[in-house]
Amino acid sequence: MKLFIDKFGQWLRHKVRVIIVKQWKKPQTIYENLMKVNKTYNGGFTDEEIYMAANTRFGWYRQCGMKTINYLISADLLSKPNKKRNRPGLVNPLLYYLR
Repeated sequence: MKLFIDKFGQWLRHKVRVIIVKQWKKPQTIYENLMKVNKTYNGGFTDEEIYMAANTRFGWYRQCGMKTINYLISADLLSKPNKKRNRPGLVNPLLYYLR
């Protein structure tokens, strides 16, 4: 059961990344928002790497599987609650199951 829930958690975080990037819609918006995240959390990616991730012709699902987006919108970032908008963060199903 632990293995299944761990795989499910990875899949769930990936789908949330896809939804976030899909809401940004345009490559320019994706680029700007990834740059903000990169500067805020010191991601260490260059402008060129972020530009390539934002302007790729891959589909949404594969685009969010690239290392740039996968690292910038990490599990730690997704699990942080948003205090401004009073939203909880994403719960890790494995940790929830183990409690």
